[in-house]
Amino acid sequence: MPSSLRRAEASAAGIGIPEAPTVGPSSWLPGLWVLRHYRRAWLGRDVVAGLVLTAILVPAGMGYAEAAGLPAITGLYATIVPLLAYAIVGPSRIMVMGPDSGLAALVAAVVVGASAGSPERAIALASVLAIVTGLLCIAAGVAKLGFLTDLLSKPVRVGYMNGIGLTVLVSQLPKIFGFPVRSTGVLGALRALSAGVLEGRTRLLPLAIGAGCLALILALRARAPKVPGVLVAVVLATLAVWAFHLAGRVDVVGAVPRGLPMPAIPQLRLAEVGALVPASIGIALVSFADASVLSRTYAARNGYRVDPNRELIGLGVATLASGLFRGFPISSSASRTPVAESAGARTQVTGVVGALAILLLLVAAPWLLADLPAAALGAVVVAAALHIFDFGSVRVFYRVRRSDFTLSLAAFAGVAVLGVIPGIALAVSLSLLDFIRRAWRPHDAILGRAQGLKGYHDVLRHPEARQVPGLLLFRWDAPLFFANADAFRARIIAEVDDARTPVVWVVVAAEPITDVDTTAAEMIRELDEELAARGAELAFAEMKGPVKDRLRRYGLARRIGHELFFPTIGVAVKAFLEGHRTEWIDWEERAAGRGVESEGRG
Repeated sequence: MPSSLRRAEASAAGIGIPEAPTVGPSSWLPGLWVLRHYRRAWLGRDVVAGLVLTAILVPAGMGYAEAAGLPAITGLYATIVPLLAYAIVGPSRIMVMGPDSGLAALVAAVVVGASAGSPERAIALASVLAIVTGLLCIAAGVAKLGFLTDLLSKPVRVGYMNGIGLTVLVSQLPKIFGFPVRSTGVLGALRALSAGVLEGRTRLLPLAIGAGCLALILALRARAPKVPGVLVAVVLATLAVWAFHLAGRVDVVGAVPRGLPMPAIPQLRLAEVGALVPASIGIALVSFADASVLSRTYAARNGYRVDPNRELIGLGVATLASGLFRGFPISSSASRTPVAESAGARTQVTGVVGALAILLLLVAAPWLLADLPAAALGAVVVAAALHIFDFGSVRVFYRVRRSDFTLSLAAFAGVAVLGVIPGIALAVSLSLLDFIRRAWRPHDAILGRAQGLKGYHDVLRHPEARQVPGLLLFRWDAPLFFANADAFRARIIAEVDDARTPVVWVVVAAEPITDVDTTAAEMIRELDEELAARGAELAFAEMKGPVKDRLRRYGLARRIGHELFFPTIGVAVKAFLEGHRTEWIDWEERAAGRGVESEGRG
């Protein structure tokens, strides 16, 4: 999408809200900060988006609860309370919290075997799991561990989100075609779906409902974006099933169980709680990795910033609240958040409306969604999944940097082939490997003096540049650490050995070097010895203070000589020319009519 359209969307999304302060009470309650700056014009869209979201939250919450081995009603508890809690403490303005398909399997692995078939014990185990997970997230946020989200570069985030979009889309196609698919994973589900279609298992009535709803949503999104197409499609589909008595011929949501979430402290022995800690750590890592990607993506799309530490705390509070109200661990939703966005959500009020609507359903009208067809829900989620894809950024990666394009495709394939949870681990690994790859063989340059240009420049980019005889100016554009230390040494030695005139000084232009680890320090000591054996001295220019302090602790500053650390390259050149009788005429001095030995001003 062009940047101008992105800015227009962000403006429409309410960028009039100033950024929440980073200190003080408001920094801990960003939802209340948004309410203080709320505009009446946003209320209609937030309410409509919340009502649309309700139609997805109810069946999704109940389904994920059953997948986790818990009673269906706990899925609604794990939806209502986290939405309300996150609306107060969560920094993301439209992200939807609740039960997650990826976490359902992790929760089930803990509670199914340990509950011995008792629903109450299963609820207690799941609730404690949520409480411990929430406390871990809060502690990590207070400890400012949210920087871990910086491990995901933009190409990886785009690829990850595109993979999420494909995963969500494929998961909903069976609802539209009207027959179940038991295979897991994108490829397995596509194979099973294709086989079912070829075998003639497609049911025409669900297909007509699902395709009709999808076409209506997309048409209204393109032609009349102010009309809540998702809500219109869901209402029309429900009315059609009710009016024509189609409930027996298509899958429907059915009656919503009655009951309100009430706070309760799970009764478990301390040893049982301790046994849940390892699983809680895994769930916390998965849920935060997922939430951080979604949070940063939607924040960037809608023109505001999200503090990852506050995001950790918001996730932790929402998860803790879920556990205290007989729920289970939750995360952000990659399928319901885009539904809220596409329905027009502007702020956290959308989540509050969704939570209150579910409460109202549980109290007054549990029968209201009974005739909602599953195919219509599938169409709503497919339409939302299509909105996740970001092919524009992928095209930019391909055009401007092929390595980023490859990285994005790899992250996409990881999510699509391995699954969402392994895909997160792969995405983080790819980001780290990409950083190491770039730092392992960074750009370097031999510097020379080019006529008409101030300073010293890469001789490859400026072939006309002249080098001071006997002086090698070398720049290394990365930190020095264990992975690239030997390449640094080998590059300098090769240049010294291949020089046309004997090299007397090697001056490293060290401004881009932001760190030197112990392996690199040992390499510098060896390099100094090798250069000395060749009759050359090692010097540094423009080295940052913290890096120079580190070399002092390593003992290298004393070994090399404090007099061989220069504030600028020009000062280093001047010192070299003063200490060695070298024929050198600078272009500036030639222009001024001076010859002899230059002071080397750069």
